[in-house]
Amino acid sequence: MTNTPQSQSSRKERANGVIVGACIAFVVGMVGMAYAAVPLYDMFCRVTGYNGTTQRVEQASDVILDEKVKVTFDANTSGLPWEFKPVQRDIDVRIGETVQVSYRAKNLSSKPTTGQATFNVTPMAAGAYFNKVQCFCFTEITLQPGEELEMPVVFFVDPEIVKAVETKGIKTLTLSYTFYPREPSKPLAEVKAKAGEAQNKL
Repeated sequence: MTNTPQSQSSRKERANGVIVGACIAFVVGMVGMAYAAVPLYDMFCRVTGYNGTTQRVEQASDVILDEKVKVTFDANTSGLPWEFKPVQRDIDVRIGETVQVSYRAKNLSSKPTTGQATFNVTPMAAGAYFNKVQCFCFTEITLQPGEELEMPVVFFVDPEIVKAVETKGIKTLTLSYTFYPREPSKPLAEVKAKAGEAQNKL
């Protein structure tokens, strides 16, 4: 059976279609991986304490040591017209003791602005042992023009820090925050209302 030019052309078109489809799937997959990379990396850091990322916990430590560690506090902004600083520059805290400190932010602009803080602890090896019970960094913060807000952080240093080889000699920790601008999240009711309006226009 001989192949006609028409059948050869049809096979080429199918082969080209398969190649194009594979390329599109590859591009879509890469874009999806790029979007997923940031939250996955953030999740990895939170679980492992990698890169100085602190841990979030639901309850305080039930073990408190006599040994103390100094915790210093750092505050920064990036692209946000806020004044942002710790109320205290440093404290000496018993390892395992739950303490509360505060940061203060003020909106220096003439319009409402929203930000959310990223955070880390140095030395980075200590991040896995720095546990936050409560923190303003867990949610976005919106400040009205000229508004000033005092924001608490409740934390403890895990007593296990004195057992690990890479952290047992640490005497000073630094908790650092950087506030970045972000678009405020819309209330769910508003999102549903807009979706309904769009559907009605169809």
